[in-house]
Amino acid sequence: MATARGLHAQVLDTLGQRIVDGSLATGAVVRPEAVADEFGVSRSVVREALRVLQSLGLVEPRQRVGTQVLGITSWELLAPTVIRWRGASPSYFVQQRELLELRLGVEPVAASLTAGSSGARAVLHAATDMSDACAREDSRAYLEADVRFHRALLTASGNAVFAHFAGTVEALLRTRTSESRDTITRWTRDAAARHLAVGRALVDGDAAAASAAAGELVRVTRDEFIAEAPSA
Repeated sequence: MATARGLHAQVLDTLGQRIVDGSLATGAVVRPEAVADEFGVSRSVVREALRVLQSLGLVEPRQRVGTQVLGITSWELLAPTVIRWRGASPSYFVQQRELLELRLGVEPVAASLTAGSSGARAVLHAATDMSDACAREDSRAYLEADVRFHRALLTASGNAVFAHFAGTVEALLRTRTSESRDTITRWTRDAAARHLAVGRALVDGDAAAASAAAGELVRVTRDEFIAEAPSA
């Protein structure tokens, strides 16, 4: 028997995905009684799911109208939950490009701040684990090491905003595992080598080299996604 938490998660994920996919269009009104009937849940479960969607900017209650679906300009696009929904939607490649462009402005700066810090070795260790995962052809271990790499890079910068951004980057990386159209979701030795270049520059305390290597890492990934994106 499903728990209340499980029912809430099911309703939240389904409604959120429908909004992001566009099957619940901007301006549409979500009627709690209809949702409750569809999922066989109580109105309180639906209300809680709608509160979360409101906090993420996907819906808004309006007097004499009801709970209305909002457009993408209102969404919390850096929230991991929204990233996950967009990652499972037709806008997968668009989101990857947009957030890689954002990372291109953040991660090189984070690398320059992390160079020579006490956290630099953790970044190199994660990059080494990525390289080892390549040798074993272990894509799951590669992903987990990749997540650790970027989280360590951002958190070791000493910038609290960059550290907060680590959750966004992790969510973005994890969307790649379920994208069957994307030929670069798997590990690559060249990508591992670029991560190692960043880690080594950080441990050496070379801020300029670390920043340049981090920029090259994100830039190549962005260009790969642009090349792989399906034609409009």
